[in-house]
Amino acid sequence: MNCTMFRSHARRGRASAAASGFTLMELLIVIAIILILMLMAIPTVGVMRKHANETSAINSLRAITQAEIQYDSTYPASGFACSLTSLGGDPNSGPPTPQAAQLLQADLASGFKSGYTFNITNCSKVTINNTDKITGYTVTAVPQAVGKTGDRGFCTDQFGGAPKYDPLGGTNCTQLLQ
Repeated sequence: MNCTMFRSHARRGRASAAASGFTLMELLIVIAIILILMLMAIPTVGVMRKHANETSAINSLRAITQAEIQYDSTYPASGFACSLTSLGGDPNSGPPTPQAAQLLQADLASGFKSGYTFNITNCSKVTINNTDKITGYTVTAVPQAVGKTGDRGFCTDQFGGAPKYDPLGGTNCTQLLQ
C-alpha cells in the first residue's frame, strides 16, 4: 500500500512541475513571434515620426507667422522681420529690440526644429524716409533629410492662410495644404 501511494504522489509531482514551466521550444516560438511583430512595427514607427515632424513644421510655420504679425505691430517702422534671429532673442539679455524681439523660442529661432530647417526668404522692402521697411516675406520649412525626417516642404507668406507644400520636400510650394 505504501508503494502505490508513493507512485501516485510521484506522478502528481511530475505533472505539476511540467504544467508550471515552459519548454525551450515554447519559449523560442514566443520569442520568434515577438521578433516578427517588432519587424512589422519598425517601418510604422518611421512613418509616424515623419508625420509628427511634418505636423510640427506646420505648427512652427504658424508660430512664425504669428511672431511676424506681432513684430510688425511692435516695430511698424521696420515692418516684418527678414530673419528668424530677429524674431528670437534671449529674454535674459535685456528688453526686446528689432534685432532680437524675443517672439520665438530659441529652437525655432535657430532655424532647426523636429527634423526641419526653417528660413525667411524673398523679403520685399520699400524705403520710406531713408528707412527700409519689409513689406513681404516667405517662410519655408524643408526636411533636413528628405524621406527620413519628412517628405514634404512647406511654405507660407505675409498673407498667412493655410500653408502650401512641395511634395518633393523643397521650396516649390504649389499644393494647398488641407
